[in-house]
Amino acid sequence: QVQLVESGGGLVQPGGSLRLSCAASGNIFMTYAMGWYRQTPGKRRDLVAAITSGGSTNYADSVKGRFTISRDNAKNTVSLQLNSLKPEDTAVYYCNWGGETTTGIRYRELWGQGTLVTVSS
Repeated sequence: QVQLVESGGGLVQPGGSLRLSCAASGNIFMTYAMGWYRQTPGKRRDLVAAITSGGSTNYADSVKGRFTISRDNAKNTVSLQLNSLKPEDTAVYYCNWGGETTTGIRYRELWGQGTLVTVSS
C-alpha cells in the first residue's frame, strides 16, 4: 500500500504565503507524477499543479505565477509554495499520487486526506 500524508495548511491573510507538503510512503516502486488539487464545498476537485518524475510541471491558469510546485524524487515528496494568496484560493487541498507499487499495482490517482487552506483577513 501507499500512503500520502499532507501538511502545511492553515489560515493566512490575503497576500500571504503558505507551503504545503506531501510525503508518499509504502511499497513504492515507481512514481509517475504527483500533484495538488483543491476543492470547495459543492464543487468538483480541480487541478492546481502537477509535476512529473522528469520535472515537467502543469499549473491551473488561476495560480500561474503565484504557486510553485516542486518535488524530491528520492524522498517521494511534493511541495506547493503558495504566494500572493487570495480569498478565492480558500479550499481543501489534496495531494495526488500516480505510480506503481512493488507488487505491480498501478495507481493513476491516489489521494491524501486533504489540508485546509483559508485565506481571510
